[in-house]
Amino acid sequence: MRAMNRRTFLRGAVGGLTAAVALPALEIMLNTNGTAHADGTPLPTRFGVWFWGNGIRREHWLPDGTGPGWQARAEMAPLQGVREYVSPVTGLEIKTATHPHHSGMTGILTGARYAQVGVTRDTIVSTFAYPSVDQIAAQHFQGQTPFRSLEVGIAQFRGTDEGTTFQHLSHNGPNNPNPSEYNPAVFFDRLVGAGPGAPQLARSRKSVLDLVHGQIRKLQGSVGATDRQRLEQHFESVRLIEQRLSTSANACQFPGRPGDFPDVEGREQLEEKNLVMSQLMALALSCDLTRAFSVMFSCAGSGVIVWPAGAQNSMHQICHDEAAPQPVVHAAVTFIMGRLATFLETLRNTPEGDSNLLANSSILCTTELSEGKVHTNDEFPVLICGKGGGRLKGGYHWRSGSNQNASHAPFTALRGAGVPLDAFGYEAGRVTDVIGELFA
Repeated sequence: MRAMNRRTFLRGAVGGLTAAVALPALEIMLNTNGTAHADGTPLPTRFGVWFWGNGIRREHWLPDGTGPGWQARAEMAPLQGVREYVSPVTGLEIKTATHPHHSGMTGILTGARYAQVGVTRDTIVSTFAYPSVDQIAAQHFQGQTPFRSLEVGIAQFRGTDEGTTFQHLSHNGPNNPNPSEYNPAVFFDRLVGAGPGAPQLARSRKSVLDLVHGQIRKLQGSVGATDRQRLEQHFESVRLIEQRLSTSANACQFPGRPGDFPDVEGREQLEEKNLVMSQLMALALSCDLTRAFSVMFSCAGSGVIVWPAGAQNSMHQICHDEAAPQPVVHAAVTFIMGRLATFLETLRNTPEGDSNLLANSSILCTTELSEGKVHTNDEFPVLICGKGGGRLKGGYHWRSGSNQNASHAPFTALRGAGVPLDAFGYEAGRVTDVIGELFA
């Protein structure tokens, strides 16, 4: 049987509606043992960032033990199901720190100090002085996928007027962000290639799969049994996501555009939106639509109200106001780690070759502060997740004994994705060595 090109799309058009559906890695595209493409090129490795705002509670975050035998405390406990892919990195410090939220955000994502562009109230307005770490990876992967990078957000921006540093994660440079897409339906339209025809497609009650039905049947008749099953799972995933996006939260109301996930009684649908965005990003990565991505659960200094954790005020405010031992802050961080677990589990459950998407990814998971109450940039919270296509061990707790430069973590994650840098960061944030213990 002749091998199929990895870049194959199914394309269709009916009545002026168009769609392009990418395919996952099939056996027919791979070598005999599923470890590389049929032409000998390796399976892709992805680099990503998963970010949340306002830090953690150290007493519930720092693991017990180091190396492969570490034990999670309460705030990392939701990650237990993907523990073998999660490497906590502790004891690091932002060395470019002069203003906690701004310094932490730009320090961990660029290895540099922020660029101040103004003042507001009693604080500053800033932007990223250099490209963010995801865009460094995107530059390396440039031209290999349809999308240079993909950016999504979960909790809507309800932050402050302190510049692009507070509002956005991905940056190309000063005042040049790549805004996150917060609407799952819009993100879905972008991925499936429906583009300008998407509203008409929705009104026609057609699936993108209806537009490529003939090609699906032809393809299923030309591949082996395993690939037929994989294709059925892939198309069913597309169909289920479409159905989820087209269901209103309240059938008695005329909603906005289907899939907007509007607030329900003033509360964001954080868990529901996170699940769909996780599924969509897994779909994008599985179909090799991009190899660089970011998920911003909540922004720096976030105004998100984590109501499932009992919060009545914004995360930023309760970090300031709640008395020790801050049980609501702790519950909110634990909830957020549960959403990270959903994302990682979705990648882990998506097969690719002889492995899965999470095994073939290197993901920097972090925030902009350590303790939100005191706005610290030492003991900086970092997780490096995935196995980088075999480059990373996974499941290993590495701890610095001397407040080493936090830039070692993003540099390690980049190299774990196969990005061939010699150094990362600038001036006080510059490093030239990775965390060698995390590599296989």
